Amino acid sequence: MAGVLRAERVWVETFTRLRWQQFGRLLKAVRERGGNGTLRGRPWALPLAERVLIVSVYYRTNLTMRQLGPLFGVSSSTVCRVIQKLGPLLAVEPVARPAGAADRLWIVDGTLIPVRDRKVGASSRNYRFSANVQVIVDADTRLVIAAGRPVPGTTADAHAWRASGLAEHCQDVTVLADGAYLNCGMVTPHRKRPRRALLPGEEADNADHRTVRARVEHVIGRMKNYKILRDCRQHGDGLHHAVQAVAHMHNLALAS
Repeated sequence: MAGVLRAERVWVETFTRLRWQQFGRLLKAVRERGGNGTLRGRPWALPLAERVLIVSVYYRTNLTMRQLGPLFGVSSSTVCRVIQKLGPLLAVEPVARPAGAADRLWIVDGTLIPVRDRKVGASSRNYRFSANVQVIVDADTRLVIAAGRPVPGTTADAHAWRASGLAEHCQDVTVLADGAYLNCGMVTPHRKRPRRALLPGEEADNADHRTVRARVEHVIGRMKNYKILRDCRQHGDGLHHAVQAVAHMHNLALAS
């Protein structure tokens, strides 16, 4: 039995980059959200822990379902059903209004994610079919607070933010953003006026703003270590579920 547990731990830590205890918290969240279903009808070929592992490995490595099937001793169609069933249950926890919201500092930015679904993405500035996803990050903890639903990659960040519905998460919280979010109720850098340079104080403010705002870029970069966000083959809500799950696993990986 100890050998089996060691083997499972190696799989978890190698393929998901989550520690054993962190994966246990992910498994607990999926179970509490109904991951086992009603336990009626034909039983699953794998226990819940291995099914959650399949989804985690899929998001981390972006292996095809034909490749994942032999790794877990099941068919590719079973892998597909597992991902479709459990993918939405790995979503990041919804965020309530934080204590001391007036003292919190959040950062928002958009990122382009290549997709195969032409209904979700659009040919954007990186010459690929991409979707624009808005991400909110806590500046102190670097945890992902929320991620919006994807919109076509040609959508400007300000329009994507207004369409995402994330503004309701930011009530009474100071939010930093870059110059693409003008008139969105956030703290943005000072802009140069025509034929006039920035004042010395404004240049210093912009330098501090860039230093803090870089944290959201670092978080998005870490999230894209999950290769599903480099080339998403899922259609429909698949990308949205993948982003939510990756945000959850990123937060777990940062937890002590």
